[in-house]
Amino acid sequence: MRVMLIAILLAGFALAQSTPTATLAVGGAPSANAANELTIPAGTRLPVVLKHAISSRGTREGDGVYAETTFPVVANGRILIPVGTFVQGRVSHIQRGGRIKGRAEVLMHFTTLIYPSGYTVLLPGAVENAPGVDKTSVKDQEGTIRSDSQKGEKIGTVASSAGTGAVVGGLSNGGKGALIGAGIGGAVGTAIALLTRGNDIKMDAGTTLELVIQRDVTVDASRVPTMTRAYPLAQ
Repeated sequence: MRVMLIAILLAGFALAQSTPTATLAVGGAPSANAANELTIPAGTRLPVVLKHAISSRGTREGDGVYAETTFPVVANGRILIPVGTFVQGRVSHIQRGGRIKGRAEVLMHFTTLIYPSGYTVLLPGAVENAPGVDKTSVKDQEGTIRSDSQKGEKIGTVASSAGTGAVVGGLSNGGKGALIGAGIGGAVGTAIALLTRGNDIKMDAGTTLELVIQRDVTVDASRVPTMTRAYPLAQ
C-alpha cells in the first residue's frame, strides 16, 4: 500500500509539472508563420524596364509581358522587392489607331513577381505611368496606355495640301485657278488624312514603366533579402 501511494503521488507531481509547459507551448508562443511574413501594401509603386518590345501594331492580345525592377522597394529595414526582380504579365487589350477616329491602346496586367532566387509570388499589378513611351498617356485606373490625338496633325495636312493646290492653280490660271487648285488640294489632303492611321504605340526593350500594386501581397521573409538601414516605403 505504501508503495502504491508513493507511486500515485509521484505521478500527480509529474502531471502538475508538465501541464504549464504544455499550455505555454500551445497558447503563449507566437505563430512561426506570422513571424516569417512581410506585406507589400496596396498602392506601392514599382519602376520596371521592359525586356522585349511591345507595339499596338505587332503585339496581340494574350501575348506575354516581361519586365525587370530597376529600384528596390524597402520598408522597416527590410527589402520587399530587390532590384533585378522579374515581373511577368499579359497583354489584356490592344487596339491600333483608327483612320478617322480611335486612338491606339495597349492594356497590360501584371500577375507574377519572380525573385532572383526563383521565389515566385502572385502579383496584382497595373501600369500607373509610362514615362518612357512617347506621345502617350495612361487613361484609366486599369492602366491603359493610349496614344495622343492626331486631330491637329490631320487638320494641318488638309490645310497644307489646300494651300499648295491654291499656289499651283494660281500660277497656271490666276484667281479662278487658285480656287480650283485649293479645292483639289484640300480634297487630296482630306484623302491622305482619312487613309492614314493614328500613331501606333511603340515600346522597345528598355522602355521604362511604373507599376502600381493593386492589393496587399504577402511574401515569405525568409526568402527575401535583409538590410540594416531603415527606409520609408517607396510610394
